[in-house]
Amino acid sequence: NQQVRNLSIHEYMSANLLSEAGIKVPRGHVASTPEEAFQAAKDIGASDLVIKAQVLAGGRGKGHFDSGLKGGVKVIYSPEEARELASKMLNHKLFTKQTGAHGKECNKVFIVERKYVRREYYFAILMDRATKGPVLVASAQGGVDIETVAAEDPEAIIKLPVDINEGLSLESALELASKLGFVGNAREEAADTFLKLYKLFLAKDATQIEINPLVETADHQVMCMDAKFGFDDNASFRQKGVFSLRDPTQEDPREVQAEKWDLNYIGLDGRIGCLVNGAGLAMSTMDIIKLHGGEPANFLDVGGSATAKQICEAFKIISSDSGVSAALVNIFGGIMRCDVVAQGIIDAVKELDLKIPLVVRLQGTNVNEGKKLINESGISIFPCDDLDKAAELVVKLSDITSLAQKAGIRAKLSLA
Repeated sequence: NQQVRNLSIHEYMSANLLSEAGIKVPRGHVASTPEEAFQAAKDIGASDLVIKAQVLAGGRGKGHFDSGLKGGVKVIYSPEEARELASKMLNHKLFTKQTGAHGKECNKVFIVERKYVRREYYFAILMDRATKGPVLVASAQGGVDIETVAAEDPEAIIKLPVDINEGLSLESALELASKLGFVGNAREEAADTFLKLYKLFLAKDATQIEINPLVETADHQVMCMDAKFGFDDNASFRQKGVFSLRDPTQEDPREVQAEKWDLNYIGLDGRIGCLVNGAGLAMSTMDIIKLHGGEPANFLDVGGSATAKQICEAFKIISSDSGVSAALVNIFGGIMRCDVVAQGIIDAVKELDLKIPLVVRLQGTNVNEGKKLINESGISIFPCDDLDKAAELVVKLSDITSLAQKAGIRAKLSLA
């Protein structure tokens, strides 16, 4: 039941990986301060440059900052302009269609030379369930939202499955380059780039390499202008260099905290916190909450061998979400013992002075011992053995608490 987390890294880090693999990228330097941005632009020495906010989200070019600046990707023409725009990007939040309402803070900018291109392409390597291996995805329509291209003109997308045991052949790479429209020396250079990208994909245990755009420049060089990498977390033990590039500031702090305690947590937008053991039970718990008109605030699977301390930490994560107005604990104890869960609930309620209503359903191993611990603890909870009734109750309690919060009233609910 381990949660799958695929590592993503910043664009400037991806550019470094590409360059190390012998793949052409524009010259660039990363900066953490406006003065560093000024110096980076000066060191590159070109009159046409681009400054890019380093935030792990798509749609940066169309985003906006809380500083008032529009766009996270800007063309610049001098070191002074680099410094000015960096001051409006760094330590400010960027909001795009992928960041959500909270946005993501920009801690670095990437200054790169601007290249004048003849044509733009899309190229990606992904792991594909259907073919049980890598698949190359390419299009002659690059530099734009590939999802839109796929929806409006599916025939513009070329897919090439690769037998992972045989690898990508030069012949297949050349054929793909021809289909995309590369000719002459650019065709051979494009094929060479595809082969190097495929080799890098395997060597780094990547789940995704996306180049958008891949370009042919005015002097007929094939170059990767923007790169997005994803890596398989299961390979972290042998890809220590790659995983040292992780930037936790770009991740949900609740998910980062959950990972420290070996908890599987994903934050959602609802108001009802969920603490469950087992991914399947967690999904069904969320479904039944929605069936009764509620919205889950999270997916949280504590697994089958959680300790009382882990349960307590799970409650800390749930309660750190100010939008949560009630919580449902749904435990079916097999390996997971109900008395361990009960102790974790008691510790959490006492340590956090939990104010939200808490509905608890315990079934399975040591259920009677667990219920006894809770009954003798003196904490105020709403026990319920039936899941359907528990979900219905937690939705009602959430609604009551939400109304009280809006009215500025602190409501303390208890069984009649």
